[in-house]
Amino acid sequence: MPKSTSTKSKAGVRTDAAPARDRRGPVTPSIGPKAAGRAGRYIRWFSEIAIGDVPLVGGKNASLGEMCRELAAKGVKVPDGFAITAEGYRHLLHEAGLEGPVRQLLTRLDPQDLEELRTCGNRIRALILGATLPADLEGEILAAFDSLQRGRPHSIGVAVRSSATAEDLPDASFAGQQETYLNVQGKLELLNACRRCFASLFTDRAISYRVDKGFDHFKVALSIGVQVMVRSDLAASGVMFTLDTESGFRDAVLINAAYGLGENVVQGSVNPDEYYVFKPTLKTGHRPILQKTVGTKEFKLIHDVGGGKMVKNVPVPAGDRARFAITDEEILQLARWACLIEDHYTGKRGEPTPMDIEWAKDGPDGELYIVQARPETVQSRKTAEVVENYKLRGRGPVLITGRSVGERIAAGPVQVIPSAEFIGRFQDGGVLVTDKTDPDWEPIMKKAAAIVTNRGGRTCHAAIVSRELGVPAIVGTEHGTEVLPEGRVVTVSCAEGDTGFVYDGRLPFEVLRTDLRELGRPRTRVMMNVGNPEEAFSLSLIPNDGVGLAREEFIISTYIKIHPLALLDYARLTDPAVKSQIDVLTRGYADKPQFFVDKLAQGVAMIAAAFYPKDVILRLSDFKTNEYANLIGGAAYEPQEENPMIGFRGASRYYNPRYQAGFALECRAMVKVREEMGLTNLKLMIPFCRTVEEGRRVQAEMEKHGLRRGSHGLELYVMCEIPSNVILAAEFAEIFDGFSIGSNDLTQLILGVDRDSEIVAPIFDERNPAVKSMIAQVIATCRAKGRKIGICGQAPSDYPEFAQFLVGQGIDSISLNPDTVMKTTAAILEAEKELKQRS
Repeated sequence: MPKSTSTKSKAGVRTDAAPARDRRGPVTPSIGPKAAGRAGRYIRWFSEIAIGDVPLVGGKNASLGEMCRELAAKGVKVPDGFAITAEGYRHLLHEAGLEGPVRQLLTRLDPQDLEELRTCGNRIRALILGATLPADLEGEILAAFDSLQRGRPHSIGVAVRSSATAEDLPDASFAGQQETYLNVQGKLELLNACRRCFASLFTDRAISYRVDKGFDHFKVALSIGVQVMVRSDLAASGVMFTLDTESGFRDAVLINAAYGLGENVVQGSVNPDEYYVFKPTLKTGHRPILQKTVGTKEFKLIHDVGGGKMVKNVPVPAGDRARFAITDEEILQLARWACLIEDHYTGKRGEPTPMDIEWAKDGPDGELYIVQARPETVQSRKTAEVVENYKLRGRGPVLITGRSVGERIAAGPVQVIPSAEFIGRFQDGGVLVTDKTDPDWEPIMKKAAAIVTNRGGRTCHAAIVSRELGVPAIVGTEHGTEVLPEGRVVTVSCAEGDTGFVYDGRLPFEVLRTDLRELGRPRTRVMMNVGNPEEAFSLSLIPNDGVGLAREEFIISTYIKIHPLALLDYARLTDPAVKSQIDVLTRGYADKPQFFVDKLAQGVAMIAAAFYPKDVILRLSDFKTNEYANLIGGAAYEPQEENPMIGFRGASRYYNPRYQAGFALECRAMVKVREEMGLTNLKLMIPFCRTVEEGRRVQAEMEKHGLRRGSHGLELYVMCEIPSNVILAAEFAEIFDGFSIGSNDLTQLILGVDRDSEIVAPIFDERNPAVKSMIAQVIATCRAKGRKIGICGQAPSDYPEFAQFLVGQGIDSISLNPDTVMKTTAAILEAEKELKQRS
């Protein structure tokens, strides 16, 4: 994309054929509904419209009217405006005598022939653009525009948005099929924009889409919304969904934000910021911003100073790109509005309707506004009865990464298409690689095995359409068109969390389908081991009883990467290389330790929220000294040990002066998750606690930082992974709420086997009678003491018969690797059935 592109037409339209999904409202603070009264046969003010008026004013306008009427009293702000009804569109066609010629052109169209489709669309649009607006329709439009202007200190710009009457039905999303025009000023420009909107009902993509979905072209009419522009060119704007767009997880609001007018976010012209907010505890007054990811936000779309009739993209200064586009308070305000809107739009069964919402922040008044809201039409239609999981069975060289969309895997030859002008070159089954997409690309997107774009976030056009089509996509790769060679066969994997990978070559993969209706629930709680927060929402959809082991190590090594003591000592660091690495990772943080707290809290919160209100048991950091030393700056703080496996690790670190300050940061992060975000389902677990006294010292250290056992329901667990934990289980039970058996370390220490040594590896076996005897002993002690006892080690994931042994001993819970949950659940059910028959 050029560094500055200018959009110019008589109506001040966009530079490209960007989507009809638009945003942006006012120029001055007086933006709320004016309720000017009925303006005639073809005009309705937003304050007169309700959701039942879709046949008259289309989905977008009906939704805007509904929010003006029903949600303004609850604080939701919608810019003022009016709708030109679908009757106005039909009136134009009738008066201009266009119905017959248009029908004739469409009757002989082959929509699969892209050249013929282009020719047909051009001819129909030319007919409509060449028609004269009926005098009565034109008069009503101008009268309403005068009324909208009245009482404002300056001449205002308006957004002119198409609103189709069949828009956003439960089985089809018409988002982006028609046009939107921004910053339209003056009467002549307004009339030109309206004529162009009417013509856009017959864009190539709209014609193709209606044919694919089986809609009669003449049963879909077009209404137009005329809305005061929000000066987000001086602030920020974006899109939000009231569910996770990838997994369909219903309890999160996903917000994308960038500077300037929101078209860049919708079109995928920039990589926006991304924020997740947890709905259940937001509604109880907490501040649950689960995750904040800063986007590159390379450009912003603004009004051109050349007369105010144009918009253009300009570069964003580097300092602003590194900052979040909106504040935490604004993130939370948008999320609250999203919840209000979702709760207002209830489905047939009385359930909240997941929504796709566009918002804008006005520069002059600093206020937020909702400029569009419609039902989400992809994830909300999926059934939860069958879970489908894609799993790679091999790996290859990674060519490029980006944001994953679709949770699927596909392979095919790379086809780099530079612009929509060349879509005719695309061959079915290829991997479409381009800079970004807009609705003009849709005729070939449905033919692609996968889609890769340089730009865009997970709410951009490419992401939305690929989800609807069931095609995996990776957006925001930045350099995909440069890196991926034309014709090279690649595998596109969107099944590994938020990050999507393009691998060299055609890699093997499998699709696991599980019918949840056939799976019962055992008495023994079946929990999961979860390390990657990016996978948490998806994993939560597998039948489960919570998380038996969430690991801090993955979050620290993947998202933080810096030793906590190096952050605390940042001002005293003398190694310029280390300091430079820290500066890059902590951009925007003057308080370097706070970076550790925030990132750790966000990673843990994603897991705790995904499984809320079920228990999520987090094991506090359990790196060995050599692993801590590998973190940035870590070598200066860690001793060299001959056997780190049984050295300075786990509980021994937390109260030791060598790491006390680092542990304090961990505690601050946990307080943030439980108290600020309200995720009190988070339980904490102490690893490698050698003695009862050590357990007391750790708890005393935690209390210093606001984590007291029993306070706000906080439960503390201990890993049972040392023989002393078994032998003194009754004493440990006095100071801990529960135990989780770590079968790997416990087996190692019972059998005296270094599990990292390939020479004695054959001796390492959790099924050894000595190990099973110790496990049976600790289960019996915990049951006698009324303490919870579970297992989070590898054994039951690897050996279903070991899980059956545990059931026979009366264990409370078994925590498994996600990919073994279904198989092992079946084994547990069988074991419980046999026990019942024997009793």
